[in-house]
Amino acid sequence: MSIIRILGLGYAAMFFFVAFMGYIPAFLDDQGNLFGLFTLDMYDNTLHATSGVWALIAALISNKQIILYFKIFGSVYFLDSIIGLYAGNSFLDFGIFIYGMADNSFLLNFFLNVPHVFIGGIAMFFGFYLSRKTWATKAR
Repeated sequence: MSIIRILGLGYAAMFFFVAFMGYIPAFLDDQGNLFGLFTLDMYDNTLHATSGVWALIAALISNKQIILYFKIFGSVYFLDSIIGLYAGNSFLDFGIFIYGMADNSFLLNFFLNVPHVFIGGIAMFFGFYLSRKTWATKAR
Protein backbone atom coordinates (compact mmCIF):
# COMPACT_ATOMS: atom_id res chain seq x y z
CA MET A 1 0.00 0.00 0.00
CA SER A 2 1.34 3.43 -0.92
CA ILE A 3 2.19 6.14 1.60
CA ILE A 4 -0.60 8.41 0.33
CA ARG A 5 -3.16 5.66 0.98
CA ILE A 6 -1.72 5.00 4.45
CA LEU A 7 -2.09 8.73 5.19
CA GLY A 8 -5.72 8.43 4.05
CA LEU A 9 -6.26 5.59 6.53
CA GLY A 10 -4.73 7.85 9.18
CA TYR A 11 -7.22 10.59 8.33
CA ALA A 12 -10.05 8.07 8.56
CA ALA A 13 -8.88 6.93 12.01
CA MET A 14 -8.50 10.53 13.17
CA PHE A 15 -12.04 11.44 12.11
CA PHE A 16 -13.55 8.33 13.69
CA PHE A 17 -11.78 9.22 16.94
CA VAL A 18 -13.02 12.82 16.80
CA ALA A 19 -16.58 11.63 16.09
CA PHE A 20 -16.52 9.55 19.28
CA MET A 21 -14.43 11.90 21.44
CA GLY A 22 -17.53 13.72 22.69
CA TYR A 23 -18.63 10.51 24.38
CA ILE A 24 -15.38 9.95 26.30
CA PRO A 25 -15.64 11.44 29.83
CA ALA A 26 -11.91 12.23 30.04
CA PHE A 27 -12.33 14.91 27.38
CA LEU A 28 -15.45 16.54 28.85
CA ASP A 29 -15.88 19.08 31.63
CA ASP A 30 -18.80 19.16 34.12
CA GLN A 31 -21.04 20.96 31.61
CA GLY A 32 -20.33 18.43 28.86
CA ASN A 33 -18.02 20.78 26.92
CA LEU A 34 -15.18 19.18 25.02
CA PHE A 35 -11.89 20.45 26.47
CA GLY A 36 -14.01 22.98 28.35
CA LEU A 37 -14.56 24.98 25.14
CA PHE A 38 -17.45 23.65 23.05
CA THR A 39 -19.91 20.85 22.50
CA LEU A 40 -20.08 18.60 19.48
CA ASP A 41 -23.64 18.26 18.25
CA MET A 42 -25.22 15.74 15.89
CA TYR A 43 -24.15 17.79 12.85
CA ASP A 44 -20.50 17.88 13.99
CA ASN A 45 -20.42 14.16 14.73
CA THR A 46 -22.07 13.33 11.41
CA LEU A 47 -19.59 15.53 9.54
CA HIS A 48 -16.60 13.93 11.28
CA ALA A 49 -17.88 10.37 10.81
CA THR A 50 -18.73 11.01 7.15
CA SER A 51 -15.29 12.52 6.54
CA GLY A 52 -13.77 9.39 8.07
CA VAL A 53 -15.89 7.03 5.98
CA TRP A 54 -15.02 8.96 2.82
CA ALA A 55 -11.28 8.82 3.65
CA LEU A 56 -11.47 5.11 4.46
CA ILE A 57 -13.29 4.18 1.26
CA ALA A 58 -11.05 6.38 -0.91
CA ALA A 59 -7.87 4.95 0.67
CA LEU A 60 -9.05 1.39 0.17
CA ILE A 61 -10.03 1.94 -3.49
CA SER A 62 -6.95 3.55 -5.05
CA ASN A 63 -4.25 6.21 -5.01
CA LYS A 64 -6.32 8.27 -7.43
CA GLN A 65 -9.35 8.28 -5.12
CA ILE A 66 -7.45 9.22 -1.94
CA ILE A 67 -5.63 11.99 -3.82
CA LEU A 68 -8.99 13.31 -5.00
CA TYR A 69 -10.27 13.08 -1.39
CA PHE A 70 -7.31 15.07 -0.09
CA LYS A 71 -7.73 17.74 -2.77
CA ILE A 72 -11.49 18.20 -2.42
CA PHE A 73 -11.80 17.58 1.30
CA GLY A 74 -8.71 19.66 2.14
CA SER A 75 -9.84 22.65 0.08
CA VAL A 76 -13.40 22.67 1.42
CA TYR A 77 -12.35 21.99 5.03
CA PHE A 78 -9.67 24.69 4.90
CA LEU A 79 -12.17 27.24 3.53
CA ASP A 80 -14.64 26.21 6.24
CA SER A 81 -11.99 26.80 8.93
CA ILE A 82 -11.11 30.26 7.60
CA ILE A 83 -14.78 31.24 7.72
CA GLY A 84 -14.93 29.82 11.25
CA LEU A 85 -12.00 32.02 12.30
CA TYR A 86 -13.99 35.13 11.50
CA ALA A 87 -17.61 34.07 11.97
CA GLY A 88 -17.18 31.75 14.95
CA ASN A 89 -19.39 29.22 13.20
CA SER A 90 -18.78 27.51 9.89
CA PHE A 91 -20.84 26.07 7.06
CA LEU A 92 -19.93 22.37 6.89
CA ASP A 93 -21.66 21.58 10.18
CA PHE A 94 -24.44 24.09 9.33
CA GLY A 95 -23.43 26.17 12.37
CA ILE A 96 -23.45 29.48 10.55
CA PHE A 97 -26.93 28.71 9.16
CA ILE A 98 -28.36 27.44 12.45
CA TYR A 99 -26.68 29.80 14.94
CA GLY A 100 -25.49 32.69 12.75
CA MET A 101 -22.37 34.66 13.60
CA ALA A 102 -20.96 33.81 17.03
CA ASP A 103 -20.19 36.55 19.52
CA ASN A 104 -16.76 35.10 20.33
CA SER A 105 -13.42 36.83 20.65
CA PHE A 106 -11.00 36.23 17.79
CA LEU A 107 -8.76 34.34 20.25
CA LEU A 108 -11.53 31.85 21.07
CA ASN A 109 -12.38 31.48 17.37
CA PHE A 110 -8.68 30.86 16.73
CA PHE A 111 -8.47 28.04 19.25
CA LEU A 112 -11.73 26.52 18.03
CA ASN A 113 -10.65 26.56 14.38
CA VAL A 114 -6.88 26.17 14.29
CA PRO A 115 -7.13 22.34 14.30
CA HIS A 116 -9.36 22.59 11.22
CA VAL A 117 -6.90 24.95 9.51
CA PHE A 118 -4.16 22.34 9.96
CA ILE A 119 -6.35 19.36 9.02
CA GLY A 120 -7.52 21.05 5.81
CA GLY A 121 -4.13 22.54 5.01
CA ILE A 122 -2.27 19.27 5.51
CA ALA A 123 -4.86 17.43 3.40
CA MET A 124 -4.30 19.97 0.60
CA PHE A 125 -0.53 19.46 0.97
CA PHE A 126 -1.00 15.71 0.60
CA GLY A 127 -3.35 16.05 -2.37
CA PHE A 128 -1.69 18.81 -4.34
CA TYR A 129 2.00 18.37 -3.49
CA LEU A 130 2.87 15.05 -1.89
CA SER A 131 0.77 13.11 -4.40
CA ARG A 132 3.12 14.28 -7.17
CA LYS A 133 6.08 12.58 -5.47
CA THR A 134 6.66 9.16 -6.97
CA TRP A 135 7.69 7.56 -3.66
CA ALA A 136 4.42 8.65 -2.03
CA THR A 137 2.18 6.93 -4.56
CA LYS A 138 4.12 3.76 -5.38
CA ALA A 139 3.10 0.66 -3.49
CA ARG A 140 6.00 -0.85 -1.61
